[in-house]
Amino acid sequence: MGRVQDKVVFITGAARGQGRAHALRLAQEGADIIGVDLCADIPTNDYALATPEDLAETVRLVEKLGRRMVGLRADVRDPGALRDAVAQGVAELGRLDAVVAQAGICPLGTQDPQAFLDAVAVDFNGVFHAVQAALPHLPDGASIVATGSVAGLLPGGTDNPAMGFGGLGYSWAKRAVASFVHDLALTLAPRGIRANAVHPTNTNTAMLNSDVMYRQFRPDLAHPTRDDALLAFPAMNAMPVGFVEPEDIAAAVLFLVSDESRFVTGLQMRVDAGSYVKNRPQQPVF
Repeated sequence: MGRVQDKVVFITGAARGQGRAHALRLAQEGADIIGVDLCADIPTNDYALATPEDLAETVRLVEKLGRRMVGLRADVRDPGALRDAVAQGVAELGRLDAVVAQAGICPLGTQDPQAFLDAVAVDFNGVFHAVQAALPHLPDGASIVATGSVAGLLPGGTDNPAMGFGGLGYSWAKRAVASFVHDLALTLAPRGIRANAVHPTNTNTAMLNSDVMYRQFRPDLAHPTRDDALLAFPAMNAMPVGFVEPEDIAAAVLFLVSDESRFVTGLQMRVDAGSYVKNRPQQPVF
């Protein structure tokens, strides 16, 4: 216990799923949280996003652990909204030690070009805006963690034309996150600020457990159910599992926020049950 004792961590997408898991795991280890979420739907994204009630529940669960949380509605696409949220959180909690840029959408299955733009705006611009808002408040030795996706590291994943322009936008954004973190780590190294990315495989959240995702995994069926998709989920991974839990990703985030990773920066940390090594086999060396 106490691996991040009295640190204050800014988390986007904190209302549910991975964002909530990060907030709770960090709170268990002594952190206070500034958490934001849109708490509204985005029209091109064909599954419901988090609600104000979800965000309130994350706050309640953090407080139940004996820690403080400032929970605010804010759109990661709006840099001003994030600047205001961070400023309010720092005013209430007194400091800021780390950022977890988690907010994301995956608007699959549509040929609407707006879906490409929405995916990029949330999944990449949202990461950039979170870092931009937080950096003036971060001390030397702070930590920045961005959520990528193993799908962004694998050609032919969500950028498959069958997944629509939203899938292409998702892949582009996650590739861009990986590139951004690589160069951000170099830029911030003189201050001892680490920047790392975590790349999950299928994760047991509302994004995966959605009708649009079931159709992508079972295109052979007109109206696939979750039970149908469960048969196909393991094809992504080398290990014999269909998905990982949000808490598995939160364990990686905890390490990267904690001082245990004080010399770890520029890392592309895959929590992917072997998905990358299965789908990107090592090329022979001559």
